[in-house]
Amino acid sequence: MEQLDRFFENGWLTILFQFTAERQPVMALMRKYHSVPMSLADACLVRLAEMNPETPVLTLDRHFRIYRKNGRERIRSIMP
Repeated sequence: MEQLDRFFENGWLTILFQFTAERQPVMALMRKYHSVPMSLADACLVRLAEMNPETPVLTLDRHFRIYRKNGRERIRSIMP
């Protein structure tokens, strides 16, 4: 936890996401994947992947093999 805090403090890691501005696309994703089901956190990550197409998602969640960004595009992800 402390190392993660240092990453933010040093500017090595940033999260530029305003949920209020992205609420409608996030909620649309949750409706689309309601049978998976998609959590709010997952929907926010998928939306971030749509907004940052070159950046992979680091996750342990296997659902990211199912989720698609921009409708049909696979999400580049790093899964150990």
